[in-house]
This record gives sequence, C-alpha cells and structure tokens, in this order.
Amino acid sequence: MAWLKWLPWRFILSRAARSRGFLDPVALLARLHRFAQPSEVGEPIELLRAGAVFHARGLINSRVIQHNLDWVWPYWIERQFDPLDDAFVPRAFSLTHINLTHRNWTAVGWPDCPELPVVDPRGLLTPFLDSWSLDGWVSTVDGRCLLPSRAHYASQEAEPGPVPALVTRSRQEGLSLACRILVELRDGTPVCRMELTGRSDTEGWLVFALRPCNPEGISFIHRVALASGRRAWQVDSRTRIGFSEPVEVHRVSDYRAGDVHIHLADTAEQLAGRCEVGMATAAAMYSLRAGRERTVTAEVVLPVRREASSLPTWRQALSDHCRLDVPETRVRFLYDTAIRTLILHSPGDVWPGPYTYRRFWFRDAAFIIHALLCAGLLSRARRALDLFPGRQTARGYFLSQEGEWDSNGEALWIMDRFCRFTGQPPPADWQRAIVRGGRWIVDKRLPDSPDSPHAGLLPAGFSAEHLGPNDYFYWDDFWGIAGLEAAARLCRHFDSAAGEEFARQAVAFSAAVEKSLARTCGRLRRRAMPASPYRRLDSGAIGSLVRGYPLCQCTPDDPDLLGTAEYLLDECFVDSGFFQDMIHSGINAYLTLHVAQVLLRAGDRRYLRLMDRVAELASPTGQWPEAIHPRTMGGCMGDGQHVWAAAEWIMMVRNCFLREEGTCLVLCSGVPGRWLRPGAQVGFGPAPTSFGPVSLTLSRADGTPGGVDIRWQGRWHAGAPGIEIRLPGRPAVTPRPGENHVHVPLEEQP
Repeated sequence: MAWLKWLPWRFILSRAARSRGFLDPVALLARLHRFAQPSEVGEPIELLRAGAVFHARGLINSRVIQHNLDWVWPYWIERQFDPLDDAFVPRAFSLTHINLTHRNWTAVGWPDCPELPVVDPRGLLTPFLDSWSLDGWVSTVDGRCLLPSRAHYASQEAEPGPVPALVTRSRQEGLSLACRILVELRDGTPVCRMELTGRSDTEGWLVFALRPCNPEGISFIHRVALASGRRAWQVDSRTRIGFSEPVEVHRVSDYRAGDVHIHLADTAEQLAGRCEVGMATAAAMYSLRAGRERTVTAEVVLPVRREASSLPTWRQALSDHCRLDVPETRVRFLYDTAIRTLILHSPGDVWPGPYTYRRFWFRDAAFIIHALLCAGLLSRARRALDLFPGRQTARGYFLSQEGEWDSNGEALWIMDRFCRFTGQPPPADWQRAIVRGGRWIVDKRLPDSPDSPHAGLLPAGFSAEHLGPNDYFYWDDFWGIAGLEAAARLCRHFDSAAGEEFARQAVAFSAAVEKSLARTCGRLRRRAMPASPYRRLDSGAIGSLVRGYPLCQCTPDDPDLLGTAEYLLDECFVDSGFFQDMIHSGINAYLTLHVAQVLLRAGDRRYLRLMDRVAELASPTGQWPEAIHPRTMGGCMGDGQHVWAAAEWIMMVRNCFLREEGTCLVLCSGVPGRWLRPGAQVGFGPAPTSFGPVSLTLSRADGTPGGVDIRWQGRWHAGAPGIEIRLPGRPAVTPRPGENHVHVPLEEQP
C-alpha cells in the first residue's frame, strides 16, 4: 500500500471541497499555520484527539439540551442556559454547546484507586470517568419538587475525618435535602456511597434519579432495570447501583416520553426501560412522612487494577506529610485539602485532574511531583518518577505530547530534585534515561549561527498551550537549561564525562538565551521577557517567569524578571488575579501564584495580596478549576479540579516558611504578621529540602508584644547550610553557626 502516499490527496481534497462550495481545507490550514512560527509539529495529535472528543460531546449537547429545557439538567446547564444569569452564553452560531461557565467539580476517592468519582457544586455524582450520573431530589404529593441544580439555597463543604466526604445541602420552602458522598474501603474494595437525607413538610418522596448527563454534558444510558428484590439498579447491563433499602416506587422514561421528572406522579410503575436514543432516565423513590427526616444510601463498587489489599488507608497515605499549623483556618484547610488532592491524583502516574485532564503530561507532573516532594510524600513521588524512563523514546525524548520541547528539562529537573531532597544518587534504572535525556536537549538546540533572535535556542514548538501559537518559547529554553544542569549533577554519580559535557552545554545554552534576551529587550525598549524573541509583551510572558520560579536561574532582583512581573501586574491582572487572555480566558490561580512566588523571592510584600486572592477564589470544597470566569467565579476552562493549582498552593505555603536560595536556606520570608498574634503557635514541617528535612516553629508568648521566637531543627545531608531569617518587614537576621533559635523584635501590626 506504499503507493497510497504518492496519490495527490491534497489536490483531490481541495478540488472536492471547492466543487461543492466549501472552503478549501488545505488552503485554510496553510493560512492558519502562517500565524505561527514554522515548526516540526503544528499541534500535538493527542490534543487534537482530545479536542475532537470534547467537541463531539458538545455537538451532541447542542442537539439535545436546547430542545429539552424542561428536563432537569446539571447545575452548569441550568445556569448557562438561563438568559437572566451572568453565566448565560448565546448559542446562535455555536456549533457545540459546552460547559464554559461552571467547570467546577470535586473528586472523591481512595488513595491509589484510579477511579475518581466527581461531584458537581450541587451534589450530582458522576461515579466513573465520563459516565452517567446520580442525583437526589425531594418531591411532594402536592406537586412541589426540590431539585438541587435549580435550588436558590444550596451549600457544599468538604467534611474532614478519617474518610473525607463531600456534603451538599439544598432547601426551599418546607423542603430540605442533604447529600453526603464519599469513597470507603469495604473488604478491600473501594465503594462510592451517596447518602441522601430528605425532609418535607408534607407527604412526599426522597428520590434517587439516574441521569444521562454529567458536568460536561450528555452521557448515554440505553437500558436500566430494577433488580429482583428492588434493592439495585442494573445500568446498561454493566454497572450495578445498590440501595440500602428496597425501592418503594420506581419510574422509568425514555427520550420521546421526556424526563422521568415529569412522570414522578404517574400511577403506573415500570421496573425496566430501554431508550434507543440513549436518554433513559429512572427514579427510585422512598416515601417521606410529613416533618420526618429519612436517609437512604446508594452504592457503586469502583474497580481497581491492583490487589485491593494493597490499597493504603488515608491515615497511612498521610503519615509522612509535612504538617502546617497556623491560626488562619482557611489557609490550613486549603493546605490540608491540597495534600489530599495530590494523593488522590497520584495512583501511579500523576494526573492534573480527575476528569478533563485525567492523563499524563510531563509539564504538570514536574510541578505536581515537586509539591509531593516538598510535602514530604517522597515514596509517592519516587513511584511516579520510576515511570518516567518508560515514557522516553529511543532518541531520548521524554514524550507526553509531540512538539513540546520543555518535557526533557522538566523530567530531568524533577529527577534531580528528588535526589537532592533525599540525599541519594539516581537509581540505576534512571541512569540511561538521564544521559539520553540530556543528549536530546543538546541535539535539539538550534545552531548558534547564523545570527538571529532564536540562534542557539530550542526550535519553535507548541509548548504550553496557554503561551500562544507555535514559537521559540523562552519557557522551553529555561527548562532546557535546567535539564542540562540537572543532568550534569546527576551524571557526576555514575558518568563524570557526561556530567562535564552537560555542564558545558548548559553554560553555552545560557549564553545563547542571554544574548537573545538582550536583543529582545532592545527591541522592546524595556527590561522584560516576552514569551519568545519574536513576541511583544502579552499575557504569554507569564511563562518566562519560570526563570525565577521555580528554577531560580537568576537573582531575585533580576531586572528582566521583575520587569516581566510588573508588566503582568499592570496589564494582565483582573481583580488581583492573573487573567490569561490566550486559550484560558479566565483568572488562573496557579499562574497568579507564580507571580506571587517571584514577588516573595524579591522581598516584595505584594505577594500576600495575590496569595490571599487565590485563597478567596477557591471553591467551598477547597479546589480551583484551571481558569475562573471573572463574573460567575465558576470554572471556564480545563479541569474543574486542577491539581497543578493545588500543588502551587502547597508550594506557596511552603516557601512562605522556608525556601532555598543557592547554598542558603531562607526562613520565614513569607510568614505574615497576622499569623503571629500573642499566644499563637505557628509551625511547619518536617519539610524536605536539598539540605535535609527541616521543622520550623514560631511562637509569641502572651503579653510579650516585643518579638517572636523562631526555632528550627534540621537533619542535614551534609553540613548545615547558611541560614537567614527574613521575617516580612523586619531586617534580615543571620544566626551564628550551630544556632537553631533566634528572637526577632516584632512591632505590633494591625
């Protein structure tokens, strides 16, 4: 079949399209490519595939939802299709209808179980990836119905405890409903439980509703049947949903008859139903007596791909984590929740989300694994890193998405961070991948001549999608330098010649970037780093901050770094949050924290306002979507629970207490005065660092407004590092060698 490639496919396709009055697709693609720098890969096939699936769902949504607005839909649809709501999106020329205003959900799960059920802001449970959902309603004999997705009064919270749970409460006149969802381990098997507690001021029904939809839209159900004994549903002959009590009244409907909600008061009962369209709905109903609460539970068994007996408990999974003790409840809650989020999303590989992003990227993995390391979850980080060599091509490319030239630097950098944090040499299984990964970066660099703005840099590529069209991104280059420096350090343990070569190449690469930046600053007539040497300053410049955080490749007061941060603060912030115009078109919690980290490192106290704003943007369950709608405050892009954002919150808190600056350990540079009230106890640790694990406490005795006592305890890999105490607003203090306690005078602060 080799002859097929010689056929003039482009000519045939173009001629066929024009003959029928369509746009020439070949010419259109050529036009689109002209807006980007020429590159090997126009767009990663993985993203094209994911986008096609995403919009295929949106196309189905457009055929179903707008013609059936009398159905009970998930919260995002009820809001987005309401013309009086800020979330309303006109649909006239939209080929696909997708969730653009309330991409919010929270995963429940069990450590190391790959199935992550998600719960939307009104308690809608989607037990499996991209599956149908379960909802809870209260209905009365006089025709009233409490539907959480439409209720005016609703709240949601994360319930702490040995087994975390999500509780959603809704109410309207005379009716109330509480929905409690969790995953528990039963006989070694994870089980997702949905517990409904309903109350009505008159006779009524507590209802489990089976829904052919989820937080992304339609998800088909063709068959549903009530099992004999009336204690379980069989859905599409594959999934069993068990009930704690026999169903008293059962209703089923199909697409032509309309939503089962319309038929709750019917007299005829149906034990099973089938819908050729795939829009079967069902209701399992339990009687409510006037003024009496009733609780009923539904359960779904979650499959696991490993020995169930090997699943750790939550207590075991959390046993080694770095603990935070601050008087500010919100900060502590978000930190503890972020730790659990990272554990849930690292069953082997690490994932940046439970739903839309339940796949692997080296970029997200580097940041997430770094947070795992800094949070003390070293074995979990090691397990994820051990999978990296298997993702490397024969040429040494760490491949998660084609055309992204940052991945090798990220992979090598985080492998080096693990070795430095643990004080261990690289495992033997990593060594070949390290050498091949470093050589790939060396070979991938462009020649230093002829002279051009991109001479010596990495080629144009897709890189992070929020930086814009394909270009010679500085983001890739900074990661490439970091990868070579990491490979040089790692190779000194097993291949000194390769280590020396990588160190020389890192210096040469850095010189090429410095030359390009100098040229770019001259073109812009200001000190700043745009996304690439060919771009003006825009929101894509956020990627260039990686040079300062987390890579620390320049001094904290570097003019190019701070000039970039000032530009972003002046031009790209909305309501104290970084607003990414490109792709995301929303406020980004994790990118806001990148700016905050640059300010913190520079001693600029504006970091705290950004940190506070990110805390305000978190959902009631302690989560952030990837991008946040500036009017609805709901998610408008990406996964509704963005794990990278959780990782950045952990890193922000950690760096407030301790961070590394070269050979020095900087303590307390971000601890705000409001945490240091008289009588307060503040602590953090044990926190892994490149020098060894450190525990830190700050205390201020009652009736002594004059200062704060700071103590630290380190178990150093080698000798103790240099230590500086930089409490915000106070002069830096350098302890004497061997000292592990200082008293810092502290003026009263509001």
